[in-house]
Amino acid sequence: MRKKLKILIIRLSSIGDIILTTPIIRCLKQQTDADIDFLTKKNYENLLKSNPNITQTFGLSENKKELLNILKSKKYDCVIDLQNNLRSFKIRFAIGVKSYVYSKNNFKRYLLIQFGHDLLNNHVVDRYFKTVKKLQITNDKKGIDYFISDNTSIEFDTNQDYLIWCIGGTHEAKKLSFVQISDVLSHLNSPVILIGGSEDMELSEQIIQSTHSKTVYNFCGKTSIEESAYLLKKSQLVLTNDTGMMHIASAFDSPIISFWGCTKPSLGFYPYLPKKEARNIITSVTKKPCSKHGKHCRHNNQGCIKKINSEKIYDTIKEMLK
Repeated sequence: MRKKLKILIIRLSSIGDIILTTPIIRCLKQQTDADIDFLTKKNYENLLKSNPNITQTFGLSENKKELLNILKSKKYDCVIDLQNNLRSFKIRFAIGVKSYVYSKNNFKRYLLIQFGHDLLNNHVVDRYFKTVKKLQITNDKKGIDYFISDNTSIEFDTNQDYLIWCIGGTHEAKKLSFVQISDVLSHLNSPVILIGGSEDMELSEQIIQSTHSKTVYNFCGKTSIEESAYLLKKSQLVLTNDTGMMHIASAFDSPIISFWGCTKPSLGFYPYLPKKEARNIITSVTKKPCSKHGKHCRHNNQGCIKKINSEKIYDTIKEMLK
């Protein structure tokens, strides 16, 4: 009887990048029936807890030595490193088995950011699949997975038609402004839930106060990722900056409108094979990305995403709600 493979996948951060590994996890499981473990940072471990294709998740925290001993004791057949940084190198070196390592295409990314020459021309998920090509794993083209626990619920009537607006972002230069969001909301009649981290609570309160709306709800900092995902799944339409929640939304049947400034879809992190229609609204200021993670903008201290016309956002919402 053939031995069952044991595989460890490493992707330490962040939310969106981890969610984008789910097609790899699914295809590995379905095409090899291997036991698949996943190593990430401790604070991201819950993202994959409900994924039925994963045998065990491990969270990297302070006690690294103990964790390494556990990983070595698992006697993996191979490690798939989708992080490819110094920390992941040390981990796979310590485990000491055959490794398959994701190529970040740094030079191609440099050419795109600095000169606008797009030699990448694909999604990061497709690059992940190149990592496992030698294992004869093929892409089933079924998109992103996000599994929500059966007992997840939230105090909001999700049976009504409502919109979700993900107003957060890793950096200020990746986020729409108070003015843009408020202007659009002042013309909408649909209920809208604002979601984001605790750092977005002040912005969401300002938006609600400016619109004087009783159908705009502030859920920023009040929901877990799983609860936010539950709201995304039930929504009529998702509006979002370039965030991890955008990638979670692509696992569900809600259409998506995403907003792009310092980062661009050309970097390969746009919604991947969304279940419904997805539209990217991109700033007209520049066609090339300003920086790889959107931390810096070449054109505006607050980010060139702030130059997206609110009327264009509103018109796109109306079109997609028809």
